[in-house]
Amino acid sequence: MPYSLVDVLGGAQSAKGAAGIAITGLNADSRLVGKGEAFFALPGTRGHGVEYAHEVVGRGAAAIVTDTPPQADPGIPVVIVPDVRAAYAHAAAFVSGPQPVHCVGVTGTNGKTSVVSFVRQIWAYAGMRGASLGTLGLTVGDTLVPGELTTPDALTLHRTLADLKAQGIDHVAIEASSHGIDQRRLDGVKFQAVAFTNLYRDHLDYHHDIDSYRDAKLRLFRELIDETTTAVVNCETEEGTTFMFTALDRGATVFTVGEGGAHIDVTEVTPEGRGQRIKGKLVGEDFEVLLPLVGRFQVSNAVVAAGLAMASGVPNDVAIEALGHLQGAKGRLEFVGSRDGGNVFIDYSHKPEALKVVLETLRPFTKGRLIVVFGCGGDRDRGKRPEMGKIAVDLADLAIVTDDNPRTEDAAAIRAEILAAAPGALEIGDRAEAIGHAIAEMGPNDTVLVAGKGHEDYQIIGKTKHHFSDHEVVRSALGE
Repeated sequence: MPYSLVDVLGGAQSAKGAAGIAITGLNADSRLVGKGEAFFALPGTRGHGVEYAHEVVGRGAAAIVTDTPPQADPGIPVVIVPDVRAAYAHAAAFVSGPQPVHCVGVTGTNGKTSVVSFVRQIWAYAGMRGASLGTLGLTVGDTLVPGELTTPDALTLHRTLADLKAQGIDHVAIEASSHGIDQRRLDGVKFQAVAFTNLYRDHLDYHHDIDSYRDAKLRLFRELIDETTTAVVNCETEEGTTFMFTALDRGATVFTVGEGGAHIDVTEVTPEGRGQRIKGKLVGEDFEVLLPLVGRFQVSNAVVAAGLAMASGVPNDVAIEALGHLQGAKGRLEFVGSRDGGNVFIDYSHKPEALKVVLETLRPFTKGRLIVVFGCGGDRDRGKRPEMGKIAVDLADLAIVTDDNPRTEDAAAIRAEILAAAPGALEIGDRAEAIGHAIAEMGPNDTVLVAGKGHEDYQIIGKTKHHFSDHEVVRSALGE
């Protein structure tokens, strides 16, 4: 069906030149623009979409929407808007159709994937059909469709939300990455609730400094919510105060959760088998539940998820009861196998704080040696490499430095930057060999942690993606 470009752009994003233009749809990929569509020329890291103006004219585009005029007249209407990324996201929401009523978003450095998975599981426990969308891809029930980005591009995201709504799914939990928020991919989503987990150093190759990184995440609370939204804040991190007051400034309802939380106050956590018994108060009322997951950070993730579930229609007591039935997300401190009393875990920890937390989590469960295999990705923040090297040798009994996704960097040079701060660490560049060596070294009561890639089933060397699964290598080394 044709759309009025004025309607598609809507409100403040409307600009001179849009009146009277009808379009059949929209696209931001010059290679995929169809006849009659509006081409949204977005800024990129290596150029600007407006450079492809004449290409999209040849493909039959009806108009170009951009924030930068093309150098030459393309021969079709050009509409200039102040924020073309935001305009694209809102336009994508307009043409895609209705979205689920109960959309919740989760931001923070660590825990996003676990939280959206936990929220989806709590909804299921409460009898509500739900989905989660993020690093692992799109999960509906037990079905996973892998994805490439933590937060999909705006058009893909809004089409996905509309498709879920059409399937009768009215609950969806979305990971809100700093890239996705900064690049306006989530604009146009009507969030019923949002959550903040924590904030540590990450993605400084993109954001350049921690203040810019924090500000990108704060935008979810500052611009994408309103007085109808509930903001769930993990109060166990000092950064939580900033996010709490930002939400209050928007008129949102705030749930603080964790130790000292006003909504969910975690007063006691006791390891029990491969789980943890949580005691606390829910809005002043005592509660107790056995969480079947290891790691104090998983307690934080679980109560953030419970807060989001409560904010989206799950009765308080049901949300707490559901915590006793949670399963961990793939590659998030996931127990993969054992041999002769030694245990192997896989975790996605590829940031200094995440690696520190996971090693500290596994130490109390390890009667013997704690062995870690890890590396750092290429073409990414170099500053975290020595930090991770130091953490590994300080907290593990044996650290094995290997390759992660070297991408276009020299893998040996990446390892050297890690090893410079990791005296005594073992260097084995081949990741499969490194994992095999760690498991061969594993004795009774030892724990092996394979860190960095988690759920990923590939390794990027140069610009080529090769099949590689830590899970498959571990199981092979265990003789399974």
